[in-house]
Amino acid sequence: MPATDEITSDSKDNFASKVMIQLKQDILIGFFKPGEKLLMSRLKERYQVGISPLREALSQLLVEQLVVVENQRGFKVHPISLQEMHDIYQSRALIEQLCISLAIERGDDEWEAGILASAHKMQKFSDCIESHPHEWEKRHQDFHTAIASGCQSPTLLQVRRSLYEKASRYRNLWLNKNMPDPKVFATNQRQHQDLITALLQRDIPLAKQLIAEHLLSPSLLLGKNDSLQ
Repeated sequence: MPATDEITSDSKDNFASKVMIQLKQDILIGFFKPGEKLLMSRLKERYQVGISPLREALSQLLVEQLVVVENQRGFKVHPISLQEMHDIYQSRALIEQLCISLAIERGDDEWEAGILASAHKMQKFSDCIESHPHEWEKRHQDFHTAIASGCQSPTLLQVRRSLYEKASRYRNLWLNKNMPDPKVFATNQRQHQDLITALLQRDIPLAKQLIAEHLLSPSLLLGKNDSLQ
């Protein structure tokens, strides 16, 4: 039978992990703004936890570069910048191209079916893009994950997920500003359909071209401004 201290230790680890997931999500969706100071009093109230699990969660997010230490006096949300945005998006496009190339080579009928199923689910949420853009975005993420999963490389998929999380803060800015525009959304949907066609035809060069154009479009639109605010 496990010792009491081992059970307590596991419980604390699970608790801190849950807090970390919640805090990460709040940062990614913009509840806590870039550069905002993360006050312990506010975090304790929001997540109903003590200092210890919060510090552990913040330490993990520090490693993931989603928070930074502020003059040794506390934590704040990692700031955003045009330079970082372009670096993240370019890196993400390259990794996604590699995932898609391998997925086309290795993917089977089940992989193709998964892409079509996730595309259908995403399309069903297209009517709520204005009122609930983040609900649609979740299905959009699932669609691209279904495509990339065919690469069958856990290492590549881990790198991909990390870059997606870093890019999502910028993408949420773009999503809120642009997706309610019917023209922008129609273009986005057309890009998805063109990509699906290239994938099913196993056309690697075209699929790589299309995914790069699709992924880079938010950064190009945001980059037209001197400020991301």
